[in-house]
Amino acid sequence: MFVFETAVSAQEFNCNVDINIEQLEGSSFDYLQNLKPTLENYINEYNWTNEEFQQEERIDCQIQIVFTNGTSDFTFSAETVFQVQRPIYNTVAKTTTVLLSDNSWQFHYPEGKSLIHDELQFDALTGFIDFYSYIMLGYDFDTFSELGGSDYFLKAQNIVSLAQTTSASGWTRTANNRRNRNTLVTDLVSSNYRSLRTAYYRYHRLGLDQFISKPDEAREQVLESLKEIQTAKRRSTSNYLFDIFFDTKSREIAAIFNGAESNIRLEAYNVLRQTDQGHLSEYESLQN
Repeated sequence: MFVFETAVSAQEFNCNVDINIEQLEGSSFDYLQNLKPTLENYINEYNWTNEEFQQEERIDCQIQIVFTNGTSDFTFSAETVFQVQRPIYNTVAKTTTVLLSDNSWQFHYPEGKSLIHDELQFDALTGFIDFYSYIMLGYDFDTFSELGGSDYFLKAQNIVSLAQTTSASGWTRTANNRRNRNTLVTDLVSSNYRSLRTAYYRYHRLGLDQFISKPDEAREQVLESLKEIQTAKRRSTSNYLFDIFFDTKSREIAAIFNGAESNIRLEAYNVLRQTDQGHLSEYESLQN
């Protein structure tokens, strides 16, 4: 983690929550707007790790929750997007470390319900938030040290295991939806994707964080990380984690190489053309 000269300690997250209830009919669900400060307090005021975070080190995240259905017994369905950012060393800029979406969150939330952390008993509301909090921590820690997020991915996996002892939906590995919480965390803790995670560290810590002081060397590190990802993807049986990476990073990657020498730009393009065909339009300028 970055080291800052301050004695003030803080929790890990600086998270902003946005609630959208426009798809719900009637006024009986207006109290859901109170979920914004409730969730922000739940996430931002809890100590998720044993690490000491300084105020400036807190992980910026944005959570967008769109309610899609609500019943008279206060059971809700929602679609959720998580965006996590961290500073780029020696700059005032930030990079989005991961962008995640989940379209199958279902939970019970009557007005006045208290949110309580409980690692031994699963709740569909807090369990979902806990799961993604640990996933966000894992991704953040992976950018600062090789496989640094492993402990937090394992905590997220424990939540999946606990959820499967209940009837909560959205926590099993289903054949018709291979992009779910179970698959996400199973892949993140699998040795099959370890090289993707080490490339993720190289991309951020040896690439982005060195870009201001050593741009050419930084681009070389980013290029090497993309080559590692290319090799890892060829050997993998699932594209899920790779798609998450490129959905998050494609525009940033294009911007990194746009100022490079023509041979480096073209080499990067050829790697990306083979590895990330879903974002080819982002990389077209690298051919010139």
